[in-house]
Amino acid sequence: MIEMPDDEFEQLVNDGFNTVSKLHMDNLDNIAIVIEDEPSASKRKQLALRCNQTLFGLFEGVPRPQKSSTAPYSMPDKITIFKKPLLAYSKDISDLKNNVRNTVWHEIAHYYGLNHTQIHKLEK
Repeated sequence: MIEMPDDEFEQLVNDGFNTVSKLHMDNLDNIAIVIEDEPSASKRKQLALRCNQTLFGLFEGVPRPQKSSTAPYSMPDKITIFKKPLLAYSKDISDLKNNVRNTVWHEIAHYYGLNHTQIHKLEK
């Protein structure tokens, strides 16, 4: 497993966000970006993850297309990037950078309302 201090990993996540198009970044609204070591036991249970499954990232909230301009203010949506699974999965630093960038893009795609099938289709 790759070892990396938190501040260096945070920079990789920031770099990942910097690769997202300006149009998509400019339209992110009321969203918190969080880095955690790994999904908590309660989150794993909530998502029904099996013991051999993990997450690199997670979008929690209401996808942008489903938001109402007339609805009252709501809590921020949240994108969480999970450090330890990404470090464990990646072969080297270059692979880690690519995996972080892809994870950031994937979670932003969920923010914009895309499901996994649509995301994987766009990735091809």
